[in-house]
Amino acid sequence: MKWGRNMRSPSTNRYLLGATLVLCLLAAPRLAWANNLKLFMKDGSYQIVSSYEVHGDRVRYFSTERSEWEEIPTALVDFDATKRVQEEEKTAEKKRLEEAREVESERFYKPPDKGMEIVPGIRLPGDDGIFTVDGKRLVRLVQSASEVILDKKRAAMVLAVPLPVVKTRSLVVLEGAKATIRLNDPLPIFYVQSGNGLGTKLEMVHLKPGKESRVVEDIATTRGKNGKASEERTMVSLERKQVAPNVYSLKPLQPLEAGEYVLGEVVDDKLSMDVYDFGYEKWEVAR
Repeated sequence: MKWGRNMRSPSTNRYLLGATLVLCLLAAPRLAWANNLKLFMKDGSYQIVSSYEVHGDRVRYFSTERSEWEEIPTALVDFDATKRVQEEEKTAEKKRLEEAREVESERFYKPPDKGMEIVPGIRLPGDDGIFTVDGKRLVRLVQSASEVILDKKRAAMVLAVPLPVVKTRSLVVLEGAKATIRLNDPLPIFYVQSGNGLGTKLEMVHLKPGKESRVVEDIATTRGKNGKASEERTMVSLERKQVAPNVYSLKPLQPLEAGEYVLGEVVDDKLSMDVYDFGYEKWEVAR
């Protein structure tokens, strides 16, 4: 085939297309897309954003909190800290996934025939822990660490208002919108096997849902040298029985609502930061 003056060979067209794509990529602004990442400032603060773009001396980002695009000078942004935290969060997420796989494998293990029989054919293992029965399987609850997050808006109000009108407020949260362990029984029975009396100290808390975390409790602290902290959480009433030496059973007095929960040690009305989390949801059986 002969090529006319206004015709190009397929190889030439492919070359031009490739060159055009390269030029478009070079001309486009740098984009960094993520699901609610932290865009750090050089003063140590950060914005929660779903994405950001760098346009010369300006950074344009979509604020998750305000649901709108905003701009700030590039000189104010700490890109190294932003990238470092993203990498740390990726590493943490990888670790959480590995732990979730371990939990999933442990959910359905056959326990050693050492402890008391809690239902026909299922016995507690020989070591300490918190257990429940899911169908015909024994499930071991896993301990998770919560963290305290300061309510920045409330803290700003405290600085602006004279003593002692406003209290500082912080939240105790667990990472992730849902616990790894999911239960289908609205009245689960938990067996606490412990030599240090843990079964007498545990309480159940119904958590408040969030997009990326679960709120365990609110902490309000009065200002001043002798400021006091009060903790507010949604407690679930339990029936508590000692069923064997060093073994207590805990059962909700009322059926659980669908949602997220923890079992945590409460001493002097203070909830431990290390809790045992789980979720209850009714699974529909396909017919």
